[in-house]
Amino acid sequence: MAPRAWLTLALTLSLPLFSALALADERTAVIGARAEQQRWSDPLEALGTLRADESVTLSATVTEIVSALNFMDGEEVEAGQLLVQLDDSEEQAQLRAAQALRDERRNAVSRASQLESRNLGSRADVEDSQARLRQVEAEIEAIEARLSSHRIRAPFDGVVGFRNISSGALVTPGMELVTLDKLDVVKLDFSVPEVYLAILRPGLSLSAHSVAFPDERFEGEVASIGARVDPVTRSVQVRAAFDNPDLILRPGMLMEVVLQRSPRDAVVVAESVLVPSGERQYVMLIDEEDANRISRHEIVIGERRAGQVEVLEGLEPGDLVVGHGVQRVRDGDRVRLLGIADDEHSIREILEQHRGDDA
Repeated sequence: MAPRAWLTLALTLSLPLFSALALADERTAVIGARAEQQRWSDPLEALGTLRADESVTLSATVTEIVSALNFMDGEEVEAGQLLVQLDDSEEQAQLRAAQALRDERRNAVSRASQLESRNLGSRADVEDSQARLRQVEAEIEAIEARLSSHRIRAPFDGVVGFRNISSGALVTPGMELVTLDKLDVVKLDFSVPEVYLAILRPGLSLSAHSVAFPDERFEGEVASIGARVDPVTRSVQVRAAFDNPDLILRPGMLMEVVLQRSPRDAVVVAESVLVPSGERQYVMLIDEEDANRISRHEIVIGERRAGQVEVLEGLEPGDLVVGHGVQRVRDGDRVRLLGIADDEHSIREILEQHRGDDA
């Protein structure tokens, strides 16, 4: 066969291969996304104020001079730790005198008992001596009680506030000396409209956010629900509890609360994959077993949140849909899959890897 005939035959046989390659190159490039099964709930938002788990303002109950302060601003203290010592020299002297008198009257009781046992004294003398002993013991207890009011101790573990007094200062009953807050657990109080009262229950999970810590999400749960509905605002008070091991949350902080009501398992897709048509919603489903053929598939959606949507009908976990390039494909098209967007690979990262491609 002549060389020209061989060339003609080779070109003829190569045409189907070139056509297939050209068809592959002409496929629209898209990025896929899989439907996932996630824990889902309907968010209910509110604003709340933080409170310490336990909080107290320690004050004096006597008029006296401060003799010692045993704490610093913002210090963590333990239950029973001595914080403020007031001058108790007068009470200490009274205690020593009462203790000496108690020793004397104990001896008197002992002597009266010995005399009675020898029939040299009466039973009445023994009873009188015992009564006088009990009297002085009661006086000692009263003095010790007064002494305890001169020692101000922490009633629980916590963090003290600013120290606004100094040694030598004169304090009076009711004068505020220092605040103490238990912060390893904090409470969050917020209001919820009464229409949601039926779904509220202790143990319901929620999350909270503060502008002071924009990158932090604090997880907690409903601890208790108010016994009354406010007749003016038609809302009920709810109290949540949050663990605060690092003590970064402080009483008085404003928190944005998201209450997770009606928790359930749901099929979830990114909101960007939806193709709305009137009141109906569609996705562009990718058939991986049929060379990535596209089918326009109707779904039924539920609630939406932060770029995601709940799918009630039409998709199963693991189904692959078009996540980027939705408007460029049609029912029946075959597409070129650049990648699948997920928690480890974002659409931007996939596009940067294929920069220059028709994506």
